[in-house]
Amino acid sequence: MADHTEHDPTLTDDEDEVDELKDWDDWNADEEDEQEESSDLDSELLCLFCDSKFTSCDELFDHCSATHHFDFRAIRNALGLSFYSSFKLINYVRSQVFDCRCWSCGQRCQSSKDLLNHLHETVDLKDIKRIWDSDVFLKPFLADDAVLYSFGEDEEGDDEYNVAVDKDELMSDLRHFEEICIDHQIHVEKIASDSDNCCESGKKDGDLLLNGCSSTASSTGMVTANGVNSGEYVGSSERKTKGKSIRASVPNHGSKDMKNVNDDYFASYSSFGIHREMLNDKARMDAYGQAILKNPSLLKSAVVMDVGCGTGILSLFAAQAGASKVIAVEASEKMASVATRIAKDNDLLLKSSVDSTTHGTGVIEVVQGMVEDLDKSMVIRPHSVDVLLSEWMGYCLLYEAMLSSVLFARDKWLKPGGAMLPDTATIFVAGFGKGATSLPFWESVYGFNMSCVGKELVDGAAKVPIVDVVEDHGLVTGAAILQTFDLVTMKPDEVDFTASVVLEPNCDGATSGSNGLKSETTWCYGIVLWFETGFTSRYCKEKSAVLSTSPYTPPTHWMQTILTFPEPIAVTSGKSCVDRSAAVGTEVCPAARIQLRVSIARASQHRNIDISLETTGIDLHGRKHSWPVQLFNLT
Repeated sequence: MADHTEHDPTLTDDEDEVDELKDWDDWNADEEDEQEESSDLDSELLCLFCDSKFTSCDELFDHCSATHHFDFRAIRNALGLSFYSSFKLINYVRSQVFDCRCWSCGQRCQSSKDLLNHLHETVDLKDIKRIWDSDVFLKPFLADDAVLYSFGEDEEGDDEYNVAVDKDELMSDLRHFEEICIDHQIHVEKIASDSDNCCESGKKDGDLLLNGCSSTASSTGMVTANGVNSGEYVGSSERKTKGKSIRASVPNHGSKDMKNVNDDYFASYSSFGIHREMLNDKARMDAYGQAILKNPSLLKSAVVMDVGCGTGILSLFAAQAGASKVIAVEASEKMASVATRIAKDNDLLLKSSVDSTTHGTGVIEVVQGMVEDLDKSMVIRPHSVDVLLSEWMGYCLLYEAMLSSVLFARDKWLKPGGAMLPDTATIFVAGFGKGATSLPFWESVYGFNMSCVGKELVDGAAKVPIVDVVEDHGLVTGAAILQTFDLVTMKPDEVDFTASVVLEPNCDGATSGSNGLKSETTWCYGIVLWFETGFTSRYCKEKSAVLSTSPYTPPTHWMQTILTFPEPIAVTSGKSCVDRSAAVGTEVCPAARIQLRVSIARASQHRNIDISLETTGIDLHGRKHSWPVQLFNLT
């Protein structure tokens, strides 16, 4: 069959020319249509902080400045930002807003609304620039983010040619983004190698955490910010413990990659306010001080490693206790510098750690970097450390996922029979009542009933974990041990666990109603989680110590983690069911005990944790009533 594009000899040259012109007209028409479509797309410029959309960057940045205290143009001028640096700034801000975190001070908020109310003017731009001025933020956080390719066009006095050249170069860089060297690659490679399957099935009933996906991930594996897709999760890990499978999808080199999260995490500890809060925590400082300073046989002439040293206070204690050498590891560049200066100012810095003009007389060597990369920064023999020291605990014990780094250091550098401080950790759980909520306050505000506000707050709390102080009189059940960790022998995968406990009502001091009268029946509104870490006599022969974050002890900066039930459960310590046809947990048929099944695992968002909660009320006759599984993400 003949090719229809072949030249037809019956046509004249003029007719050929007309046909060619028609073809070009079609081409131009198609090009104009594409330009119109592109123009329509570019007109949708999404605000960096809220859902507002604009047709020009001038309008968008005027809005950001007036409404959200983010003056993009002033920041560019103050820091002399290039097109590339401005590009990174926009991606950084979007990533922080997605995490409900203030872009300038790093404070994490409970909701997007809280974040919008929190936003404020920036004090020190130069310190913040060190956080976001990284090649990680060359990759767009939002797919097809029109702001990234428009912010240079609305500025007066810009050289259009130079802007265009920058964009072309940027597109080239983005095409080769996967070749950009990412620090801390060891984490990504280790987790990604565990499994290539994302969100697989094959679990026992109840052994689940968000069906293997984080609450920030949709069923397609995409994350969204302000309703816009921000890229795919392209890696996963599957961790198994005690025959159960607890999974979490892990982003790898995406807009939410681990390098981004680690940088963000360590940068948040560059704030002196956080360190002052920790140093002012008496329970924390007393426990560590007692364990280190009151056990001379353990620390005398020992080689000590302090993982995540911060200001270096624990390293200073170890040096004071007689250690022969202290390796203080700190990932935050700023805090490593601070710890070095503090050790030097107290004549405790190792001579080799200072410049040739300074004579160090101490034993502390500060190493900047993650402990997983320590052997890249210094020569250290495997299994050469006598004492492994760290204050690694986060909210609900496991938030921040720093325990994994401590276990890595244990397995690589701690001597056989070497000591860990602390060496045990335990998570506790108890039920809390109305007195631990804000309901009593809203029931009478200057004599007015505002209980509708309190009810709305409690309903909202059933969807997110809350970190706050709970006093012991707010508890309506006894405490139970949820999980115990032996930090010396546990495997890294055992950080993820599922455990079942039974809570027994403790109604002796419980009250019912606004009259404050004691009753056999009270209402349990949810559960409280807290932890203790032990410096046991296994290593602390002279003086053991316990660090407790319990409601029964003075408050600490860790406070407690609160998980609220979707509806309160009536519990009793002795009252029998009045109406056997009623559901267990109601006022006429209160529960004699509450059975819990709790799963805690590392979330797909690095350093966060996912919690699933299954709750069953059991009456005195053994009848049961179960509530739907609740899923929480502690971020």
